[in-house]
Order: sequence, then C-alpha cells, then structure tokens
Amino acid sequence: MPVAAKHPPLVLIPCDNRMFGDVPMVVLYNRYFDAVRDQAGCLPIPLPCTGKEDLDAYLSIADGVMLTGSPANVHPSHFGQNVHDESLPLDAMRDATTLPLIRRVVELGMPLLAICRGLQEINVALGGSLHQAIQELPGRDDHRGARGRAGVLTPERYAPAHPVAITSGGCLAAILGRDEVVVNSVHGQGIDRPADGVRVEALAPDGQIEAISLAAHSGFSLALQWHPEWRASEDATSQKIFAAFGTACQQWRAARSAA
Repeated sequence: MPVAAKHPPLVLIPCDNRMFGDVPMVVLYNRYFDAVRDQAGCLPIPLPCTGKEDLDAYLSIADGVMLTGSPANVHPSHFGQNVHDESLPLDAMRDATTLPLIRRVVELGMPLLAICRGLQEINVALGGSLHQAIQELPGRDDHRGARGRAGVLTPERYAPAHPVAITSGGCLAAILGRDEVVVNSVHGQGIDRPADGVRVEALAPDGQIEAISLAAHSGFSLALQWHPEWRASEDATSQKIFAAFGTACQQWRAARSAA
C-alpha cells in the first residue's frame, strides 16, 4: 500500500544515554532537532538507544537517519583496541544500537547524515578503526577545540578552527561547489584506518580525515567530523549540507509513497 505523504520526511536521530544523579535518561541536543526541522525540512524523531530497539520497525517509518555528535566515544573494543583514556565517557548502549543501525541503513540505501561521533560510528560499524587521541600523534594537531575554557557548549569552543580541503568530484564538493571551507573542531578521536568502501570527502591540514561518503551506499551518505548544526541557521555551508540531506529524504519518501 502506498505511503501517505501528508507530512514532511521523518528522520531518526539516535539519542545518547546519560545519568542525572542516579536516574538514567536519554539526551538529544536541541540544535540537532532544529537543523533537521528548519534546514532539512524534515521531522526529527528521537530514537532511544538501549540495544533492544526493533530497528527494522523504526526504519519502516523513516525516510532518513542522522547520527549526532556526543561527549561519549565509541568503545574501542569494537575496533580491536583497549580504552586509552579511562576518564573519557563511553556509551555502550548507543554503540549497541547505532552500529547495527548503520549497517542496515547502508544495506537499504536510506539517506544517512552523520556528525562527529556519527562519522566515527560509521567507520567502526563498517570495519574501520579510530585514533583515540589524535593530539598525541606525531605531526597531528589538537582537534579538541577550546576544551576547558568555558564549558562544553560555548561559542568559543565551536568557533571556526581550521580549513578542510574538499575532494574534487566528491559528494561534498557537489553540494558546496567549493574546494575548501573553514570548520569548527571539537573532537579528540578520528578515523585511523578507513573501512572498506569509505570515500574520503575532505581532509584537515594535518591529514586527518574530516568527511567521508560510502561507496557501498546506493543513495545519499555523508559524514562530517565537524559540527554543522552549531550555527546552521546562519552558516551557508551548513545550510547547503542539511538541504541536500533533506532533498534526499524527500526523494526517499516520494519513492515509498509511489511503491
């Protein structure tokens, strides 16, 4: 039966797990909601991450998936390493949901946009590995932003930090029509060994991978190491990225409606 197209495309956004005192809660920053709704033109749907979700049931109503950033890192056991810094937060329940979710979304070809941790999740889910502390690598920069200067969610920390060189002929180049943009930088981890089928879409000046797409994905796939949601209502680069994702979600919804 055709899908009724009476509302905008639905985008699943996996949530973080946090403890507030002794109370477990799911958390999703408003900026991600706002960007999906206001810039992509889609309806954001939070997805709890407990490892018990019926992913196919959720995906049956979705028109796209967006993976967000997070203070928590992907557990390094998923790419064959031990924890490097035990003071950093982890979110095993998010891992248990997003890693199989990514593999299923790639299989379906459903539109996929990922930010920061989301990029790292994609690479790990598909068999790649991560650097756990880029700042400790010879010849690499410290990508963690103004950590410790005024808290986590501050304009200072998310200020433009460095340029990225955009790969000619890639997905990101087609969206932006440019060969370089300046981005913020708020991450300690990043891609080490790219998974099979990962296409590099942008590089930082120190060689760190800043954006990827997926050769095995039949539709729209783009993952960014920076945070386009931070100033999405003001930044033209961010607006173009979310608009391209929104268009892909609309096309997916139209195809479902016609089926």
